[in-house]
Amino acid sequence: MIETVHVPLGERAYDVVIGPGLLCAAGARIRPLLQRPHVAVVSDETVAGLHWETLRKGLDNRGISSDLLTLPPGEATKSWPHLERVVEWLLEQRIERGDVVVAFGGGVIGDLVGFAAAILRRGVRFVQVPTSLLAQVDSSVGGKTGINSPRGKNLIGAFHQPSLVLADTEVLGTLTPRDYRAGYGEVVKYGLLGDSQFFQWLEEHSSSAAKGDMAARIHLVKRSVEMKAGIVSRDETEQGERALLNLGHTFCHALEAATQYDGARLLHGEGVAIGCALAFELSARLGLCAQEEPSRVRAHLRDMKMKADLSDIPGKLPDAEGLLSLMAQDKKVVDGTLRFILARGIGDAFITGDVPPEVVRKVLDDALAGRANL
Repeated sequence: MIETVHVPLGERAYDVVIGPGLLCAAGARIRPLLQRPHVAVVSDETVAGLHWETLRKGLDNRGISSDLLTLPPGEATKSWPHLERVVEWLLEQRIERGDVVVAFGGGVIGDLVGFAAAILRRGVRFVQVPTSLLAQVDSSVGGKTGINSPRGKNLIGAFHQPSLVLADTEVLGTLTPRDYRAGYGEVVKYGLLGDSQFFQWLEEHSSSAAKGDMAARIHLVKRSVEMKAGIVSRDETEQGERALLNLGHTFCHALEAATQYDGARLLHGEGVAIGCALAFELSARLGLCAQEEPSRVRAHLRDMKMKADLSDIPGKLPDAEGLLSLMAQDKKVVDGTLRFILARGIGDAFITGDVPPEVVRKVLDDALAGRANL
């Protein structure tokens, strides 16, 4: 049941290996990358408590010694203080340019540790061992690494490709239902941006995957990774097509900043799901797609018991002007113009900067009014 997706980037090419039992087999997969049989592993406290012994034994089985640093879980860890802590710890471990660092956790750990690897000694290799659905289908692939700023999400970072990704689908069984659903927000994104048949498959099979159907989970992860790998191979540093992967993220990043990256209120994948629904609503308001399309998107999110609108976010939010101001800090701003990823329909997304601000404001005003009416 092991599947492999190759990310063809010339000298920086690597494999994404997908399937159950990969933590136990990690030593065999990682050993060919090593000049000396040792790795430094960075994880968070939750993941380490659940899975570190399994990974450690998998490494030890192939004679690979390992040291572990654990960090607090949560989006707040993607910050300057924790970046400094990781880099200084790696220097204490005497990690050399020929060594390998292992990012063992969800998207936060992958982004943070990848960035630390990118800047340590001007670049050391790292392996992604993603343990969340979000990380397996999205953030572990493609080489985007970084940390957050109080001014916005992922504004500090670098492109640094991993040498290998090991996506053990068995560990998804230890996720809380909320964390699994949050990761599913990124899965839905792939169907919406470029594969309507995949979205239809998700409508029919995603409930089985959520309940633990391993074959469905493997397919769900593999298809998502295939789509991302294809786009990344054509546009590694987001000069054009890769921006499609940000469907829903312009709204999402503003909402995350508005909630101070408080995971109790909003997880990243939940923000992506809401953002995708808002992007389709904006597309319909602009006459780009039928109104049935955002309705279908929201219906599927509701079927999966996911957040689908601003009314699903607890606590206070800024007004439309406040959210627009946060959106203006997005990395996708070019020459002062915010680029949006919109859609002509499910599976047909495109990038544009030609979006009247008053239409965006009206979409946000209406969504915020829906919160007030609860």
